[in-house]
Amino acid sequence: MSRPVVSLVNPNLVHPPITPYALDILSTALEDNGFDPQVVDLTFRREDWAAALREHFARHDPLLVGVTIRNTDTIYPQEQRVFLNQHREIIEHIKTLTSAPIVAGGVGFSTMPYALVDYFAIPYGVKGPGEHVLVWLAETLRTNGIVRSIPDLIINSGGGRVHRMPPHPTGRVPFAVARPALTGAAVYRRRSATPGKVDNLAYYRHGGLGNILTKNGCPFACTHCVEPDAKGSRFLRRGVSAVVDEMESLTAQGVLDLHTTDSEFNLLIAHSKAVLREVIRRRQRADSPLRALRLWIYAQPAPFDEELVELLAQAGCAGINVAPDHVREDLLDGWKVTPRGHRYYTGADMDALCARAAAHDIPVMAEVMLGMPGETEETLRDCVRRSLDWPAAVVGYTLGIRLFPYSPLGIRMAQRCAGHAAVAGLQSNTAIDPIVLTPRERCAGELEYERQFLFDNRGRIRPVYYFSPDLPETEETRSAPDGRWVNSLNLLRELVPPEQHHRVMLPTLPGCCEDDNNYADNPFLLRLTELGYTGAFWSHWPLREQIMRGGEPVVAPLGTSWKGVAR
Repeated sequence: MSRPVVSLVNPNLVHPPITPYALDILSTALEDNGFDPQVVDLTFRREDWAAALREHFARHDPLLVGVTIRNTDTIYPQEQRVFLNQHREIIEHIKTLTSAPIVAGGVGFSTMPYALVDYFAIPYGVKGPGEHVLVWLAETLRTNGIVRSIPDLIINSGGGRVHRMPPHPTGRVPFAVARPALTGAAVYRRRSATPGKVDNLAYYRHGGLGNILTKNGCPFACTHCVEPDAKGSRFLRRGVSAVVDEMESLTAQGVLDLHTTDSEFNLLIAHSKAVLREVIRRRQRADSPLRALRLWIYAQPAPFDEELVELLAQAGCAGINVAPDHVREDLLDGWKVTPRGHRYYTGADMDALCARAAAHDIPVMAEVMLGMPGETEETLRDCVRRSLDWPAAVVGYTLGIRLFPYSPLGIRMAQRCAGHAAVAGLQSNTAIDPIVLTPRERCAGELEYERQFLFDNRGRIRPVYYFSPDLPETEETRSAPDGRWVNSLNLLRELVPPEQHHRVMLPTLPGCCEDDNNYADNPFLLRLTELGYTGAFWSHWPLREQIMRGGEPVVAPLGTSWKGVAR
C-alpha cells in the first residue's frame, strides 16, 4: 500500500538562496510516521514557479499541502520589502491545482499566524516548531478524524474567525507508530540531489552556507526579538550525537560551511560545549568528513569563556557573529535581558570575547543596533566611536527596528498608543496615515491585534518600524508616518573614518550607493556565489571592491582544501 503524499512547498524566491531547513525536519517527521513527503522547492524555479507547481501536482495527489513562510519581509528598516503578496500568489495558484487542504508554518509565519492564515485564506496554520502538529494533522486527515481535536492547530473558520486549539495536557502525539523524528534524539535527514527532497548541496553551491540546529527556542526577553514567541520560550536541546551525526552527513555530501540556526549558540553553554567536544572527538579520525568542517555561529557576548573559544577553534570554527547591539549600559538595561529582566552581559564581555577570538585567529563580526528607544545623537556618536575600537573583522550597523505583534517592543508601543494616539518614532515607508496601534486586550482577538502590524485600516500592506525620535531629525520627518531618518543615516556615515570604511556595514537607502547591505537579491552577495565563495558573507565584506571587480576568491572556493588559505 502506497504512503499518502504530503506536499511541502518552499515559496521563498529570494537569492542568494537559504536552505529551507524546516522542510528537512518536516520530511523526516512525516517519513517516520508513515507518509511520503514531497518537497516542491520554488527557490531554484523562481522564473517559472507556476510551471514547477503544475508539474508537481500533475504527478502527485497529496493528502495535505504544507507551505513554509520563513520571512514575511526583509525586516531591513530602510528597504522594507515585503514578500507576502508573492507568497499569496503562489498559494492561490496551489489552490487551483489541488483540493488538498493547505497548512502554513515557519518562523516568519509564526510572528503573526492569525493574520496570515486569514490573509492567505487557508484552513490551517502552525505557530512555532511544527513537526508534531503537522504529523498529527496528516494522521487525522488520513483516518478521517476530528481536526478540531488537534492541540495547537490554528483553524480558520472564515469570516475573520481564526482560533488556536488548546495544547495537549501531556504534549504528546498519541500515535502507535514509530516517531523518532519527534524526539530530541532525532537525526534529521539532510540530502542532496534526491528527487522530492531539499537539495542541500545545491543550496550550498548557490548560497555558500549550510545550516545546523543544536537547540530551539529561547527563554530570554530581549525587547526587539521575536524568537521566544515564534520558536518557543524555553530551550529545547537536541541530542548531541544527533546534531553531530547531521553535521557529519552534510560535510560528507560536500556541504563544508555550516552556520548554526540557534537563536544564539552560546546560550545554554554546557550543551554547546558538549556538541563541540563531540565534533572534536570525531575529527580525530583520519577519515572523518568533519575534518573539513568550517563552523560559523551566532553568539551573545556572554557567556563566552576561554574554554568555549578553545573548543570552537578545535572544532573548526571559521567565524563568530556576535550581537552586543550597543555599548551604552543605560540603553541596554531593560533591552537585552534574561526572563527575569536582568542584563546578562556588559561591555567588558564584548572586549573579552574579541580578544579571545583573536588569540585563536577566529574572525568576529559585531552587530550593532541603533535607533532603539532612548537613542540620541550623543549615544549614537558614543556607540560608533567605541564599537569601532573593537578588534572585529567587520562591524555592522542597523538603524531602526521592525515591530512585530509579540516582541516586547511591539507590545510596549501598542500599549503606549492605546488605540488612539500616534507615538513618535513609529514609521512605515508605505504609511499614508498616522500609525496608531491598539493593545491586545482592547482588540477583538489575535487576528485584529496582529493585522495592525502589517496592514493599515484600508487593508494595504504597511509594516511597522520604530526609529528613536530623539535622533537629529527634522520635526517634519519625525511627524510624518512615512518619514525617512536620512539625517541619522548621513551622520552615521560621517562618523566612520575613511580608513575604517572597508570593514564597516552601514545602513543605506535603496539605490544610494554600491554598499547596500540588505540581503535579498544583493548584487555583492550574488557576485560572491557566482565566483564560488563560501562561508558567512560578512567574512568577505572587507574585500568587496576587489571581489566586485572580479578578483579571485581569497578564501577556499568549493572543493578546495582549506589548509594554508588565509581567512
